[in-house]
Amino acid sequence: MTIWVNEQIDPSGIIYSCIACGDQQQAQECHESFQKNLTETQKEQGWKAILRTVESWDEVPVSALKLN
Repeated sequence: MTIWVNEQIDPSGIIYSCIACGDQQQAQECHESFQKNLTETQKEQGWKAILRTVESWDEVPVSALKLN
């Protein structure tokens, strides 16, 4: 099973927001939203929006909002 994990990470590497789901289209829409919500100042400071995949819910960060 592929699970898509969207993370918004601050300049120090701490996960600010995290949403995980099993639907690729929903994950892509979420990722686009995360990217749009970052201001130019945040981007300059090193904030990142990352979309990655994992194979198990056990690999998803504990703090993530998990959508089925």
